[in-house]
Amino acid sequence: MPSHLFADRPAQPPEPGSVDALISQTRRLRGEVDAVRRDTVVDEDDVQGLWQRALCDLAVHQLDDLGEHLGQLKEGLPAAPELDGLAEGAPEDDAAGPEAQQTRVGSAEWNLLTDEVHWSEELFRIFGRSPEAGPLPLDELGSTLFSEDQPLLTSMVTACLVDGKPIDGEFRIVRADGRVRTLHMRGEPVLDSDGCTASMWAVLRDVSELRRSQRAVRESRDSLQRRREIAQTEHRLAVELQEAVLPPWRGSLRFPHHTTGALDVAAHYLPAATSTLIGGDWYDALELPDGRSLLTVGDLTGHGVTATSGMAMMLGALRGMAMAGIEPGPLMGWLNQLLEASVQPALGSAVCCRYDPARRVLSWAQAGHPAPLLFRGGSGRALQPPEGVLLGATSGAAYGQAEERLEPGDVLVLHTDALTPRSIEFGRADGTERLLAFAPRFAGARSAQDCVRMVVEEFGVGEREDDACVLVARVGG
Repeated sequence: MPSHLFADRPAQPPEPGSVDALISQTRRLRGEVDAVRRDTVVDEDDVQGLWQRALCDLAVHQLDDLGEHLGQLKEGLPAAPELDGLAEGAPEDDAAGPEAQQTRVGSAEWNLLTDEVHWSEELFRIFGRSPEAGPLPLDELGSTLFSEDQPLLTSMVTACLVDGKPIDGEFRIVRADGRVRTLHMRGEPVLDSDGCTASMWAVLRDVSELRRSQRAVRESRDSLQRRREIAQTEHRLAVELQEAVLPPWRGSLRFPHHTTGALDVAAHYLPAATSTLIGGDWYDALELPDGRSLLTVGDLTGHGVTATSGMAMMLGALRGMAMAGIEPGPLMGWLNQLLEASVQPALGSAVCCRYDPARRVLSWAQAGHPAPLLFRGGSGRALQPPEGVLLGATSGAAYGQAEERLEPGDVLVLHTDALTPRSIEFGRADGTERLLAFAPRFAGARSAQDCVRMVVEEFGVGEREDDACVLVARVGG
């Protein structure tokens, strides 16, 4: 059986200096936590920010409670309440709202021998009860509780009075004004000199706001966990979809076979530094039924399953129309209409090339995309782009088509916009110049794969903000 508090045992007050030091530390820590809370700016969609803000709110509430308790400890046992000075009805400071109630602590003592009941002034405020109405006896205290919480109070009080066990539990009350409050009750029996229970004292603390803050932390944490699980699932789906749609070949690809002017093709996908940012970048090289070849790269706005599913739709349509013999310019127009009719609105950029190995002629079109770069004899230049706006930007947009005659040994580089990251210092033109600087090295490359390796070594290191693709085609002799 736990030790009981005897009626004749005096309480030993703490040293004032130590309590003052604890109060100062609590105030300083509370100010620091509150500063962090104020600096936490979140919106309704930022689940992690909401969770962090809820944790800060909870910490502030707990530190407020600690400061209140230390203050009471410093002041010592309060004097008997002056009941005459209180007005009838609800306590005057109930209108202060929940924030004023969050640290309220009241005390009570029920004398089992004389049936006297003493409540502190603060306990009347907690229950929303007028002091003139008097304190509630133990057998009437349960009437203020939720019906499902009443058995708990009965059990605690019985165990305290009969078995001498301390009280430690929470329950909800409904005040006279209809407000619901959550109280934490702690108490012990007081024994007389014969070891019999003479009275029971209790401290009741209004923890409504504290529990609300804890509930907010739990809910935001659970919501964040659900978001993370959803994000992991979407990421896995996006990766699987991307791997299923992008070309299965790795290394170099040569086509058409056994033909003068055949292309040696290699490509590479560069992921973003953050693995969750799976975008809508694509590349492809395809031998067509008429002996010509398709080369394409492109990018859809957005990330995740939406972007990769849109990319799958666009690349599938592009392959089908290319196999059907549609030229690059009209093909871009059809892609634009397809993106306009898509359920998920998006913008896209792309370049589509059709290469005729017999004539060594490249026919190509673009939609708001960086132009292909042509390297010949140790120098390089960007091809002059035909007319073409972003896919999905304008209804009924027309897309021009250009031609370029290639020579044996020429190297053609197609890439998405994020291959050369832009910043305040470097724009798209600077990225193009950085790629054109590879011209002397490309001239000595033995294959398209060697050229891709050089580009990846230059632009594939460090953290990337977005994913990118590069495709290199080298014209055979």
